[in-house]
Amino acid sequence: MEDKQERYIDTITNDKNDWYAIRLYTTKQEEVAQFFTENGIETFIPKQYVAEEDKQGRVHQKLKPVVRNLLFVKKTMGDADFKRLVYESNFKMSVLTKAEDNSKYSLIPHDQMYEFRLMCNPDVHLRKFISAEEARLKEGDAVLVKFGPLKGMTGRLVRSSKKYYLLKEIPGIGVMLKVSRWCCVPQ
Repeated sequence: MEDKQERYIDTITNDKNDWYAIRLYTTKQEEVAQFFTENGIETFIPKQYVAEEDKQGRVHQKLKPVVRNLLFVKKTMGDADFKRLVYESNFKMSVLTKAEDNSKYSLIPHDQMYEFRLMCNPDVHLRKFISAEEARLKEGDAVLVKFGPLKGMTGRLVRSSKKYYLLKEIPGIGVMLKVSRWCCVPQ
């Protein structure tokens, strides 16, 4: 399992580019990701393993998207060019905008997205995905993880089901990773 985690971590690079969050109005999430990849833009879809039973009754672990209508796209061009690319595609989608100003896209900073992608490692089992509204309602203190496998990550320390989790929220989704309380220091 450690080799898988190292391979997943090796695929994630932090090249200081911000990200867009895109809401899809189609079920063809992989095809939309392929469209952006063909245009030279990196995409990210949070995935997790789901147990599925086949016709013979055997259970298989299958990697599936956490949210079916959400896609993250790296910002490699200007807003006007990106808007043109989205409109020229054959897929129904919209880029998430800032709540106070509907004309500006909501950008996810590169450091937040880097940590979010690390936290979305499908091989980590003590993880929960929650909606943006649920994440906003959770109370917790801003912390920095000082020790352990999550060392260096920031987020909010929240409690759920008598356990402590590190909560990282970005537009559209939040992810909670199990963490020991003593590993965290207030920011």
